[in-house]
Amino acid sequence: MNKNSKKSIILLSGGLDSLVCLGVFKEQYNIDFALFFDYGQRSYKKELEAVKKICKHYKVKLKKINLPWLKNLSGTSVLTQKLKEIMADDNVWIPNRNGLFLNIAGSYAEELNYTNIIIGANSEEAKEFPDNSKDFINAINKGFQHSTKKDISVIAPLVDCDKNEIVRLAIENNVPLEYVWSCYTDKNHHCGICKSCVGLKNALEYNKNSYYLELLFKNADEIH
Repeated sequence: MNKNSKKSIILLSGGLDSLVCLGVFKEQYNIDFALFFDYGQRSYKKELEAVKKICKHYKVKLKKINLPWLKNLSGTSVLTQKLKEIMADDNVWIPNRNGLFLNIAGSYAEELNYTNIIIGANSEEAKEFPDNSKDFINAINKGFQHSTKKDISVIAPLVDCDKNEIVRLAIENNVPLEYVWSCYTDKNHHCGICKSCVGLKNALEYNKNSYYLELLFKNADEIH
């Protein structure tokens, strides 16, 4: 069986990790379908704009899933409408978000005959968010053995990588980081100071990539 005989769905947020998963591993895992979730995040419009550009670039089908009720279950600043809270707050945990997303993807995978679900879980975020860890990926795969009737696997190609390594992979594989939206705000430019922006900016600085630093963060001061 050749490497392209199986098809994969990817969870695509428009952020760094899922973009790099798609850009680097598209051919290996035959990724041709993306799921994007609207769960009330303030950055929804900017994320969707990024996802549409990414899917067009990589010729991937896109399905948007609406989960409006999730906003009412979490006090995280990611879902707040107050910009100052997003800037200052470290509370960006949304309970069971990846578990929810992956189980929805599992339903699509079985119905549409996809073998793999690709997620951008990584070692850096696993330190804070347990639903990015290897243990979580292994557990949900075990669960799929009982909740699906087909051989469906969750694969996290970046699970051993930190942000520095992920940006390095992006640069080495010509992944179009100009399409990325990693900011928790919905402004015209990355804010440069929310937790997600800081992670991306630090990784670009580590990799000495002045081009994308300038492109993504040149106007950050305008929104503070």
